[in-house]
Amino acid sequence: MQTLLLTRPDDWHLHLRDGLQLSAILPDTVAHFARALIMPNLKPPLTTVASVLAYRSRILAALPKGADFTPLMTLYLTENTSPAEIILAKQSGVIHGIKFYPAGATTHSEAGVQDITRVWPILETMEKLDLPLLVHGEVSSPEVDPFDREQVFLDRYLAPLVEKFSNLRVVLEHITTSEAVEFVRHSSQKVAATITPHHMFLNRSALFQGGLRPHYYCLPVLKREKHRRAILDAAISGNPKFFLGTDSAPHSRFSKESGCACAGIYNAPVALELCTEIFSNANALNRLEGFTSFYGTDFYELRRNQGILSLEESPWTVPKEVSFGADHLVPFCAGESMQWRVKN
Repeated sequence: MQTLLLTRPDDWHLHLRDGLQLSAILPDTVAHFARALIMPNLKPPLTTVASVLAYRSRILAALPKGADFTPLMTLYLTENTSPAEIILAKQSGVIHGIKFYPAGATTHSEAGVQDITRVWPILETMEKLDLPLLVHGEVSSPEVDPFDREQVFLDRYLAPLVEKFSNLRVVLEHITTSEAVEFVRHSSQKVAATITPHHMFLNRSALFQGGLRPHYYCLPVLKREKHRRAILDAAISGNPKFFLGTDSAPHSRFSKESGCACAGIYNAPVALELCTEIFSNANALNRLEGFTSFYGTDFYELRRNQGILSLEESPWTVPKEVSFGADHLVPFCAGESMQWRVKN
């Protein structure tokens, strides 16, 4: 039985919801990660420092007894965000990024940015304070094909942005295309990207295997095999610009298996095990620790974790559903066998 030791990983893109749902799913992340960057797209969104701090307090109160876990917070950017609020965010010491959602691009993004030029003053303040911008990189224009929205965003908005704000740290979240890989690879060291387990593992054909698979529906949507391959190659490359952000996003079984399925994949219970399996199959286990434990931490200029997490090559079966407050949800790879398992 093979055993693998990793410096405790961090998750650089996570959705935790709130209330009973938060309490139900938080242990899955705590069991695997020392820290996680928490997204602010609640309903209502976390558009003020005060609301972010209150949410952080709720997360800490929901932690399992004795848990060693630190939530890293983000602020939701709107066209009404003031430079003063950005200064408060920096001074808080617990807000590590400002999240940019194009209005209507994903779950609870209605309050996002419609005209990017209206937030130039905010980006100027962030650049001066060295506070990272976290980008959901898709246009939301209805005339753009959903499979092309990331590429169009890169050309239309992100390229001019990183040129104008050359000292602003930017993370392009959950990249899904070869064009995004190349954009990040050829940009300055101020630009990085997160990669999810599901975008490394699946292409868009998985959405239609044996029928429509709503539990594989996420935004950005899965892409062609050539793009999945490019994402995987970036993850296993050892390039520190690419690091793990699970984008674990829970929705109840009812809201996924409905006439208008919600976008999001809940991968927290299997994210680390699946990454290990993916890297093992690619003969790249020696690069897993950098991807999960070092590169994101270094980009966000935090201290690397001191603890050790142990995985063993020991098959187990993913539950078909898990509790989600008053509801239930279907985790990623439900009912399937995982070859690796976290021991501690």
